[in-house]
Amino acid sequence: MRAQQPEKIARVGWITAQQATSLTPYVDAFRGALAELGLIEGRNLVIVLRYGNDAIDRVPQLTAELTQIPVDIIVAQGAAVSVISTLRPSIPVVYVFSGDPVSAGFATSLAEPKGNMTGLSFMAPDLNGKRLEMLHEIIPELSRVAVVANPEHPGEHLERSYSEKTAKRLGIAIEYFPTRTQVELTSALNAMAPRPPQAISLFADGFAIQNRQRIIDFGITHRAPVISGWPVLPEAAPSAPMGLALAPATVGWPTTWIASSRVPNPQTSRSSSRRNLSLLSISRPPRHWDSRSHPPY
Repeated sequence: MRAQQPEKIARVGWITAQQATSLTPYVDAFRGALAELGLIEGRNLVIVLRYGNDAIDRVPQLTAELTQIPVDIIVAQGAAVSVISTLRPSIPVVYVFSGDPVSAGFATSLAEPKGNMTGLSFMAPDLNGKRLEMLHEIIPELSRVAVVANPEHPGEHLERSYSEKTAKRLGIAIEYFPTRTQVELTSALNAMAPRPPQAISLFADGFAIQNRQRIIDFGITHRAPVISGWPVLPEAAPSAPMGLALAPATVGWPTTWIASSRVPNPQTSRSSSRRNLSLLSISRPPRHWDSRSHPPY
């Protein structure tokens, strides 16, 4: 009788420049998805987590640690992906990235990744135009929108292009505020304050999400709706005063959220008048890709 062979243990490395606490629900979801595939920690799976704690310059060291263990595959998230792409580790890399992988240089096209890196992007730049259309429906008199964006985020120029094309068609003037740093964000908000925009379109990236509270607070103070593409946005205003509406609009992936104090007749909203929630729904297939042009999830 042949002895039963021990089950192979898969070693997966997870690397990010962010803090552990900011990613807890995502790591939990990752574990859950692997368990559904039959990979369970303590039995046939080891997940090695490496966090940069908001220090991007730690990513090379953390990548080297995972390579030396070694893990079978590296899962990279956020800003760490750009750094890892320059390191070219020998271990295959699967990434989750908020920007455009083609603009970032990770792929020749969405169907043709480079080297041993593949993954998915949350960016759908054409949806920025759709978000302006939604704002225009909510505020028919809308004529001035401030775009707050990080020009260093790969693909930002695509998001801006779609926004400007839609704004021109709708007769909306776009005021563009590049915000790469805290200093630039402060300057942008100070520049807006004397004559606040009627609404703010916030292009989602790591910097914007980390500073969402400041931007939401500015919108509440100046009664300017803030619209963006990630559902984490309304968490910045969970106990907003009466008149603030959080309007989720499902548009494939990512989800569009509006934090607004200008939604017409919030007291009579049939969606949830007591909490001032107004729901809009627009169907659209999500954008995703992998090395074989099939969705990884």
